[in-house]
Amino acid sequence: MSRSFMPEVKTEEELKALQLDGLKWTVRHAYTNSPFYRKRLEAAGVVPESIKSLDDLKRLPFTTASDLQEGYPFPLRAVDDEEIVRIHASTGTTGKRKILCYTKKDIDDWANMFARCYEMAGVTRRDRVQIAVGYGLWTAGVGFQLGCERFGAMAVPVGPANRDMHCELMVDLQTTVFCCTASMGLLMAEEIHNRNLRDRIAVKKVIFGAERHSAAMRRKIEEYFGIEESFDIPGLTELYGPGTGLDCEKHEGVHYWADYYILEIINPETLEPLPPGETGEMVVTTLRKEGAPLIRYRTRDLTYLHPEPCSCGSVLPMHGPLLGRTDDMFIIRGVNIYPAQIDRILSQEPGVESEYQVILNRKEGKDYMTIRAERAKTANPSEDEAITARLENVIRHKLLVRGRVELVDYASLPRTSRKTRRVFDERNNG
Repeated sequence: MSRSFMPEVKTEEELKALQLDGLKWTVRHAYTNSPFYRKRLEAAGVVPESIKSLDDLKRLPFTTASDLQEGYPFPLRAVDDEEIVRIHASTGTTGKRKILCYTKKDIDDWANMFARCYEMAGVTRRDRVQIAVGYGLWTAGVGFQLGCERFGAMAVPVGPANRDMHCELMVDLQTTVFCCTASMGLLMAEEIHNRNLRDRIAVKKVIFGAERHSAAMRRKIEEYFGIEESFDIPGLTELYGPGTGLDCEKHEGVHYWADYYILEIINPETLEPLPPGETGEMVVTTLRKEGAPLIRYRTRDLTYLHPEPCSCGSVLPMHGPLLGRTDDMFIIRGVNIYPAQIDRILSQEPGVESEYQVILNRKEGKDYMTIRAERAKTANPSEDEAITARLENVIRHKLLVRGRVELVDYASLPRTSRKTRRVFDERNNG
């Protein structure tokens, strides 16, 4: 018998009532069981009885990544050891890894959230879902698999890399859904194209997990896979992992599971909430999370809230695509730039592919930016001068800073099965 994983609430009023109940529970749970949160809440003059409405969310203190690292190895923990059934960790690029603990209920909730992703993407229980994201301490692989099994489709847990095995299984098993990072999606799309496998595979949907990507990259993946459509899943280890939202078949924005967490968008400088439509930093507060609840956790991810509901009719609100992270930003000659801005400019130029690198250098006390982009596969090198001139002009007008554009051969920039590094800041070398 089929089962729906969509929320039971049907109206915005019912959703807000559920959120208020969840917010009261989270503050009470954190205050009672987490020494970290109790100290932080008391310093803010908040006790559980302080929460009377959703407006009281603004009275709560923020939590940051440094709080998680300083509380290593079990930050924010709000349950006893015997209730922890699993841990996951995010990368430790700026110090100790951020380790998060999960209770049995947390794992169960995460499975249901991820199963909702598959349901919203139009996956059926007859689909075969090939999973090409990492397993281990990371939340990615096990999250995709957990949700697939909870939903009831066939999971094919391959993991990243091993392109030969992926191609073989796609052909032999007639895989219908492929789950990956956008970088892995591009890697496999080009592999399928180079091996002339498009007519031998049955993939009809690609689901990207938790990596910002350009419109040009997405179009390329869809073209080379020969698929009907692709979907975007946000993901954050601190917030369970991937599977906490999805852009539905209308592709008007990313629905987020507002029955499991509250999403705010704030100005990262002033920390004030921003209205729908304005880009800022995502801040999340969980409503049911037991092991490591989040109270106004600053994710550093940049996006905006959609002011209008989706035409699909879902009660679940939407945010925009992830535009980057506050720590992705680089400053060149006094101008703040995010890689997503460069993504958008390159995506609108048919003479280049989706892959690029930004190299920052300093010469004689001045900063210089070079954008190295791949020439389109069908473009003639004789057009390079005209293409670079166009792009440099757009960059100067849109970003308010000069940048040199250098075209390189198609497929000459590195591909990866994980997340692709875009910015190389060499200004402090030597």
